[in-house]
Amino acid sequence: MLLDDAGRLSPTIFAEMSALAVATGAINLGQGFPDEDGPREVLDAAKQAIDDGLNQYPPGIGMPVLRQAIAEHQQRFYAQQVDPDTDVLVTAGATEAIAATLLALLEPGDEVVTFEPFYDSYGAMIALAGGRHVGVPLRWPDFAPDHDELRAAVTDRTRVILLNSPHNPTGSVLDRATLELVVELAHRYDALIVTDEVYEHLTYDGVEHLPIATLPGARERTVTISSAGKTFATTGWKVGWIVAPPTLLGPILAVKQFLTYVNAAPFQPAIAAGLRMPASFFGNAAATLQAKRDLLSDGLRAAGFAVSRPRGSYFVIADAAALGFDDAVELSRRLPEVAGVVAIPVTAFIRPKHRGDARSLLRFAFCKRTEVLEEAAGRLAGLALPLS
Repeated sequence: MLLDDAGRLSPTIFAEMSALAVATGAINLGQGFPDEDGPREVLDAAKQAIDDGLNQYPPGIGMPVLRQAIAEHQQRFYAQQVDPDTDVLVTAGATEAIAATLLALLEPGDEVVTFEPFYDSYGAMIALAGGRHVGVPLRWPDFAPDHDELRAAVTDRTRVILLNSPHNPTGSVLDRATLELVVELAHRYDALIVTDEVYEHLTYDGVEHLPIATLPGARERTVTISSAGKTFATTGWKVGWIVAPPTLLGPILAVKQFLTYVNAAPFQPAIAAGLRMPASFFGNAAATLQAKRDLLSDGLRAAGFAVSRPRGSYFVIADAAALGFDDAVELSRRLPEVAGVVAIPVTAFIRPKHRGDARSLLRFAFCKRTEVLEEAAGRLAGLALPLS
């Protein structure tokens, strides 16, 4: 769902593209979830938890085994000390974490600054919380924010600066200078920082993820959100978490208990096992996806698209302007038939009045099996030109 020009929630193109994939037999690279299982150690731990009887309500804040593993994870990867009893909340995926956080922290009329394009639930939840959405554009081809535009967007009306890095849909990763500017602006205007880091372990080309909460002056005003679904290819389990100081976590928990209450009892110890896997697992997961990114990108270039070079996430952005298309929505409806591949127009992640710069851009997901991507790349490379 996304807000239309009248501020109403309206359906996106995702359902339409999925239906086209089924109807045409096209390869669906529109949806951002893997098509193969995650690590056997994690799957086996879930089975064991079920056999051990962990099938009833877990504690509202999350099972101690998972909260402890999250705290260890933050220390292990980011040298961040976290109290598992006061600073960690387990949620039904990152989407619930975002919902509970915005509903807890916003008052009607508060402004929320995000980069645009944005994960579509952001706009919906800001609206449901009564907030006002302020966007800072990310532009082709590197999708790096302009610092002057960011400065102009944050004012004394800003309650939350909502970040997503690595970024969906563009795959960009915020650099230290941008993160430091966000912290500076948050202090200047007494704003809170909410950061969605679900792709934290999926970065490429030697780029490292830097959690903003680890920067000086950030932790006391930052809500860090992540999840297990992307890292461990378990998107259907819906296990996410929040790390935040108790002053912020308390109100969020008060809201969360009236959303899902609790979730995923047998999956929580399984994700704890995943977070404790050796460093080689995390490195190999990123390297595998980097190779898949390159495979799909080569096919897109062979088809005549200009292609971005994402530094993280599951997605690559392709510009169809060279194919004679300045309307990616129209092209996305034709691709299943002419190329046998489904993609999503980037305008699906942008509010209608801001879509001009992204009209020719498509998002393709590369989190699929290698043989699927090889077939998709071959189909794209054989695309007959011109299409217009």
